[in-house]
Amino acid sequence: MGSILLFLTLVAIVVAWWLVRQRLTSKPWLEEGPLGEAPGTGASPLPAATIGLGVFLVIVGTLFSLLISAYSMRMAMTDWRSLPVPNSLWFNTGLLIASSVALQLAHSAVKRGRMEDMKLGLLAGAGFALMFLAGQILVWRQFNAAGYFVAGNPANAFFYLLVALHALHLSGGLVALGRSASRVWRGTYRRDSVRRSVGLCAAYWHFLLLIWLVVMALLMGWADAFIELCGRLFS
Repeated sequence: MGSILLFLTLVAIVVAWWLVRQRLTSKPWLEEGPLGEAPGTGASPLPAATIGLGVFLVIVGTLFSLLISAYSMRMAMTDWRSLPVPNSLWFNTGLLIASSVALQLAHSAVKRGRMEDMKLGLLAGAGFALMFLAGQILVWRQFNAAGYFVAGNPANAFFYLLVALHALHLSGGLVALGRSASRVWRGTYRRDSVRRSVGLCAAYWHFLLLIWLVVMALLMGWADAFIELCGRLFS
């Protein structure tokens, strides 16, 4: 229970900081829209897509926090046998970090009006993300070839579940990124819309990177002492 509360608190802080940052960096005097949505009329200062992503991140964070809490409780039982962590998982983690950095650079480029650099950032971010997914599939196949099947051990089942859910959310992000990129290449986006869309994609990627780093900490056993400390604090 302590790990759930701690993880949800962390998610809430990250999402709240991001929403506040979106508000502080906005320039309402440059925004276009109906008069009823002008500043000071009581309308929401944030676009619906930004608020929607914030709510979605809270939901995803809650889902993973429940799984992480179940993982921490289940690993204390006698039939738990931890999986070895292959070096390829470290390589995959580097690919996801590179993807997140590339999208952040794309977001910075579009804010400066450097559209060609932004396009390169989008391509690099999507490319690294696809390589990450391919690497995760290879790790999955390696574990199966070594006899670490889903039903063989509770640790195996949790590993496959966490990896599959993370990959599923990243795949959904790639679909959204692909739709945004296609509109950018067709020139059907205004600059402010491009900036907002790329910013949302970058925020989503950073969040998934945070989730994956927490999962890696669990797999490596680094989180054991931390979870024990949280259990003592919240017990």
